[in-house]
Amino acid sequence: MPSPPPFKITLKNGEEVKVNDHVYCSPSWGVRDGTPYSVARIMEFLPAVGTPILDQHGNRNEPITRVRLAWYYRPSDVSDRTVADCRLLLAAIYSEVCELSQLRSKCYVLHRDRISDLAGWKRRTDRFYFTRLFDPWLRKEFEVIPAATVRNVPTHIREVLVSRYEYIVAEREVVPDLTDDLRLCDTCEKWCPPAESLQCDRCKKFFHMECVNPPMLSKPSRGYGWTCAPCSRAHEEEVEGHDVRHLTPVAPKPKTNAPAARGRGRPRKDRVLAEKEENVEIKHFKMWPFRYFGLYTFAEDTLDPDDLIFPRAATRVGPKYQATVPAAPGVADRPPDVEERGGESTIEVLSLVNEMLPAEVEKQKQLLTRSDKLRCSVDWLTECIFRLTDAWINKKEFSAVSMRSPMRLQKFKKAETRYADKDWSADEVAAFEDAIQVHGAELRAVREEVGTRSMYEVVRFYGHWKNSKLGEENVRIRLARANGVDEKVGATTREPTPEDEEGSIVLEPPRNVSCGACRTRESDVWWRAPKGFPTGVLCDSCGLGWRKYADLNVRPIREEVVSKAKTGEKREGTPLNGAGPSKRAKTVSSQATPPPVAPQLRCVACQCNGPMGKVLRCKQCQFRVHAGTCGVTADPATVESWVCDLCQNEKTLEASLIPDCLLCPRTRRDPKKKLLYPPTDSYLRACKPTEGQAWVHVLCSAFIPEINYSDAARLRLVEGVSAIPQYRWQNSCTLCDRDDGAVIQCSECPAEFHVSCAWKHGHRFGFEMQPIKNSRREPATSVEWKGLAGQMVPAVICKGHVGHKRQLFDICDTNDLGETALQVYCKNYKQAPVAQTHGLLRKARRLDRILNAASGDVSSAASVDGDSAHGSNGVAGGAANGAGSADPHCYRCRTEFSPFFHEVTNAPQGEAKSWLCHKCHSDTRKSYPVIIGLGAS
Repeated sequence: MPSPPPFKITLKNGEEVKVNDHVYCSPSWGVRDGTPYSVARIMEFLPAVGTPILDQHGNRNEPITRVRLAWYYRPSDVSDRTVADCRLLLAAIYSEVCELSQLRSKCYVLHRDRISDLAGWKRRTDRFYFTRLFDPWLRKEFEVIPAATVRNVPTHIREVLVSRYEYIVAEREVVPDLTDDLRLCDTCEKWCPPAESLQCDRCKKFFHMECVNPPMLSKPSRGYGWTCAPCSRAHEEEVEGHDVRHLTPVAPKPKTNAPAARGRGRPRKDRVLAEKEENVEIKHFKMWPFRYFGLYTFAEDTLDPDDLIFPRAATRVGPKYQATVPAAPGVADRPPDVEERGGESTIEVLSLVNEMLPAEVEKQKQLLTRSDKLRCSVDWLTECIFRLTDAWINKKEFSAVSMRSPMRLQKFKKAETRYADKDWSADEVAAFEDAIQVHGAELRAVREEVGTRSMYEVVRFYGHWKNSKLGEENVRIRLARANGVDEKVGATTREPTPEDEEGSIVLEPPRNVSCGACRTRESDVWWRAPKGFPTGVLCDSCGLGWRKYADLNVRPIREEVVSKAKTGEKREGTPLNGAGPSKRAKTVSSQATPPPVAPQLRCVACQCNGPMGKVLRCKQCQFRVHAGTCGVTADPATVESWVCDLCQNEKTLEASLIPDCLLCPRTRRDPKKKLLYPPTDSYLRACKPTEGQAWVHVLCSAFIPEINYSDAARLRLVEGVSAIPQYRWQNSCTLCDRDDGAVIQCSECPAEFHVSCAWKHGHRFGFEMQPIKNSRREPATSVEWKGLAGQMVPAVICKGHVGHKRQLFDICDTNDLGETALQVYCKNYKQAPVAQTHGLLRKARRLDRILNAASGDVSSAASVDGDSAHGSNGVAGGAANGAGSADPHCYRCRTEFSPFFHEVTNAPQGEAKSWLCHKCHSDTRKSYPVIIGLGAS
């Protein structure tokens, strides 16, 4: 009876694919963020979520909406090494279920040994090959060889391997042993596994290590040989008889899986042979064409059809990983205050349910809760058995046991802990499910996305969440079978992703557009380019080359441009009979714009994901932020070891160890609680040192106009805290109602608030591009940002102003050069004139302006101490009077040197004026906002 034809699916481009065909797979352009297509093999077609694959009669349920794919990796996806061959892939024993709408077109992937003409294979479109396998869990590459080349295994095991699998996966050092002839022990004539056998250095025979006399416990060290007993005896006789030693037989070269050497010259073009290679049948066992057979495989285990096929690593058991404990330690060696392990006081009994009556235990569980969900919860059942066991040991009644408290005190812990995890909020569950869609089962990346849960809680919740999804699917399957064959389950499937052409092809390209890679201006179809290209579009050749091969120079000679060129016109100096021989142009693989590397990190400032390098993560405190918003130039070599300024200062001690911002109100913290401040989940963790070795927030220094930087590119060394006018220190914040700290005003209303308070309350921060007004007195700096030219103005808007018409750019928005809006603003408007004056001179000039304001226009000058010029304790008035009197001195410390002398206003009338120096005056003040500003800069 002939076999039925294979089941086929028609793609959007009209191609038909079946199981074990290779395809390009990719979501829409907006979702994949410009990364190339992924190459995968179709393992099986699946119906919608919740619908059984087969009905009661064994027929396939339709419609088919999903597909299970076995992925291939590109070398650039798993390592940083440069690979010039864009057709080379890495196989993987890893599969996922994707929507059928994500399949783009058909391609072909073969092993290198299956291809007779590799150069001709790579010249054809949509052709790939592989020679190695990458394991995403071990993060290691393995060799892939045809199963037919494996000869050094027992006959029955080799027959099983060849009949089931097409390829074998093994370590590089094992391949010569596997492809060698069958090795039999010269003593017992049984198969010699490479890990348990020795080879004589003279006769080249193999022996089991337990078959030699005396048995060998381990192989000789590297660089040393071993000889069997007859060869050793013969060698001794040669040495004693002074005979000439015979030449050692040369061992044959070990067989490898490398292809046979080919002759030089152009290969023969055989179209029929190439088509046969494309349609060659590959054996699959349980949907996989290969399995692992390497260093850590037991040969007999391969006979089991349920044996795991994944690569394995060495076990972590042995003296190298475990401590060597004496077999029977004496009592005298034990300290007197340490009890012997295994006694009643050193163990904790978890369950004695085997000694209780089952009916009594079930009855008590029914009385402890009425919730059916809790009775099936593993955490609740474990704690219930533990509390019942504790009552049983202490001979208490079971009625005294209660499960109301979620806390428990374990024997070897000082504080109480929860026996079950806290309930997850709706926001946490949404963030978890979004991260699962992006990262899959990579729970470390999922934990970074959630941010509020520990790794322990994420792993446990993943198990519960997956079980709940499987339970819902099983319920839908039972309902579908109960309703009959024709009744389909109304499962809520995810909406199919839009076609790639809807967001990837530029339908209306601008005038005089050019390709971002090859600079051509002629193309029938224009494709969107990934980030980093100057024009943002690619021609048809470069666009398809990037999407399919992750390379922009796949076709160095553009066929459509050559065909449109005028062949009749000849340039001067060219031969008339045709072009002479020319060397082939070298193609350089486009490695300047590699695809984003996982994992994605979420910036705490904009709550958007970005690749590592664009978003930095502190190695010590795990603070995550865009590199441009904290003044860091990302170096690929030091991205993983980056440390934020506050953590770095803990080691260098160059600035103050108190990280309080000088421009914000003082926070009151409990000294007993050693909490990290500022917290790592807020952008306020980004701080910069001042010229007085104190700290200010990057956000505060950027949005208060009087602040400058000595190095605006790195946002380093904040200057100008003393130049902040008095009204910013005096006015109270409308959010926290405190009058310490500098305030700014809302761009839409008169409300004033601290910068940090506005950030904590969710106010909108950004930069607005305003047109420049021509003025000869105050020339403004013009900036170009995303096609707009003008003056960049910082703006903070209350979150209540929903309908404002300002076009604000977020602080983390980036331009084509990768610079953030905050970085561009600080470079153009926050740079101090370091080329003209020294830092100490700039600080002296700021203090001179304060002194001049005090001695000049007293009525309008701002008092530095917080009172008016005519007040009882004004700095301006005191400094003026002090300047007019002859040699004033402090009546407390008797010093004659001080930047300010303050008049004592409560002195009796008729007596001479008394003065206080600035230091003594600061010690007696009740409020400190302005003095803190002066002392900081």
